[in-house]
Amino acid sequence: MITLIKRPTPSKGWSYATPIVAVLATMVAGGLLFAALGKNPVEAIRVIFWDPLFGANAAYFRSQLLVKAAPLILIASGLAVGFRAGIWNIGAEGQYIIGAICGAAVALSVYPAESAWLFPAMVIAGALGGLLWGMIPALLKTLFGTSEILVSLMLVYVAQNLLAYVAFGPLKNPQGYGFPGSRNLQQYPSAHNPELIAGTGAHWGVMAAIVAVIALYILMHRHIAGFRIRVAGEAPRAARFAGVVPARLVVFCLGLSGALAGLAGLFEVSGPSGQITDSFNAGYGFTAIIVAFLGRLHPLGILLAGLLMALTYIGGDMAQLILQLPAAAIQVFQGMLLFFLLGFDVLTNYRIRIGGARA
Repeated sequence: MITLIKRPTPSKGWSYATPIVAVLATMVAGGLLFAALGKNPVEAIRVIFWDPLFGANAAYFRSQLLVKAAPLILIASGLAVGFRAGIWNIGAEGQYIIGAICGAAVALSVYPAESAWLFPAMVIAGALGGLLWGMIPALLKTLFGTSEILVSLMLVYVAQNLLAYVAFGPLKNPQGYGFPGSRNLQQYPSAHNPELIAGTGAHWGVMAAIVAVIALYILMHRHIAGFRIRVAGEAPRAARFAGVVPARLVVFCLGLSGALAGLAGLFEVSGPSGQITDSFNAGYGFTAIIVAFLGRLHPLGILLAGLLMALTYIGGDMAQLILQLPAAAIQVFQGMLLFFLLGFDVLTNYRIRIGGARA
């Protein structure tokens, strides 16, 4: 018989070891999945984790690592604040989409005007779009006690339909020969988010992600607001005695995470993606949840976890091309990481006892 015994205090050792063990377990389980699909599991793992960093054309793929990691880190930084407080924003994907739409709409509404103020205006619009979309579950929770989990998640589907609407309608390129999608912002200098250092992949979204990680550390570890957020998540009743107002905390956390998700969408549509299409959303908002938990809701951990998940994106694309692995198999592989992370995380608060009950 296997019994879980509650630990007197959470194990710091398991807290740090869990992400590493989860990654290793994902590699093993993923290898078995790839073998079941008739592929060499060792070769598949090598293509996903090794080749983008050290294989042929690694110089190009290493620059793409920052491109893929930036939106994940930016969104996860906002989510981590709410998760610390016990406020669960599961709809960052929707906020990411709305931020992209709002930012792109600003640029396209004045096309082909050239101005140094256009891109800053897009940044503000992207952040406000994500923030306002995050305010919907925040206000519904504070006013009517609804679940922010369900509301934020359902709003993702609303955002996806809005995305399809604007791609086929208001933001559709009038010179696009009838194809859905907006003008390419990469060809609009004032609205483009280019590489800041050639060959590195670093654009303004990467800079924003670095700033977000630093700000998250200062907020959570060097500011009284961070202390109140942690207390609210760990001991809600004590937080009320400490002067924490739950409604304000909900609005702050959902607003912050929404704004950062909106920024990620803006930097993506004005940079690597380039245009609004009905398939613009790439699942960054959902993957960022894995990044936040894999990074233990810590700024440095989120930075490392974001780079790791970006590696699986790039390596997964390579595996599809080289080994003909189906895209669904790569998505399952990425999902395994959260599954094993949550599973092994039990050992932080419980220890396993094998055998019958002691007399």
